[in-house]
Amino acid sequence: MSSDTNGAGGVTDSAAFWENHYAGVDAQWGTRPNAVLAEVVTALAPAPGGGGRALDLGCGHGGDALWLASLGWDVTAVDVSATALDRVAAGAAAAGLTDRVHPSRHDLAHSFPDGTFGLVTASYFHTPVEMPREQVLRRAAGAVAPDGLLVLVEHASLAPWSWRDGHEDVRFPAPDDVLASLRLGDGWRTELCHAPRRTATGPGGETATVTDNVIAVRRAGRPAAGRGDRA
Repeated sequence: MSSDTNGAGGVTDSAAFWENHYAGVDAQWGTRPNAVLAEVVTALAPAPGGGGRALDLGCGHGGDALWLASLGWDVTAVDVSATALDRVAAGAAAAGLTDRVHPSRHDLAHSFPDGTFGLVTASYFHTPVEMPREQVLRRAAGAVAPDGLLVLVEHASLAPWSWRDGHEDVRFPAPDDVLASLRLGDGWRTELCHAPRRTATGPGGETATVTDNVIAVRRAGRPAAGRGDRA
């Protein structure tokens, strides 16, 4: 399985940074689903009976995408790194999920997948490289189908091993601020907006207590046929 390339054919700062990142990370790192995302999806977006469409932004090595596919979702797995997407494809092949996992290369500052999805996820969608993050997340909300769910699991604090070399003092917005930045308007219901703490495990097995922002919002469904207002 090869990955589609959209808007990421050239080497952008983002592509160069993340290619370098994944070149130095063990291929098995990030191949399991993020526990917080799995908990939220299990509670709010049970496995689709008819193979619903899911979009995973910043998929990395594909832990979330492969897990979603194993539940029955048809997953478009997006990353800017060709190396990461090659590993997603390999993982899908090994798991027998090539028909449900579709790696797609995008620099999301410049391009975005077409269509709408019953589930859109972004786990720890942060980068030290300049990127219009709020704009990208608003596009993510725009890609949610009626009755669909947008799930954001984000850093609210950094583990000691994350983004060393000058990024130790980075500060993250509160979950309410993230929700407000989506500019959702009417037609959405907030399912979750909080900042739980958890124990994180680093690449070397080290652990630390960190805080996440967890935001889950559901778009309203289409009115059922024949159920319009009557005089």
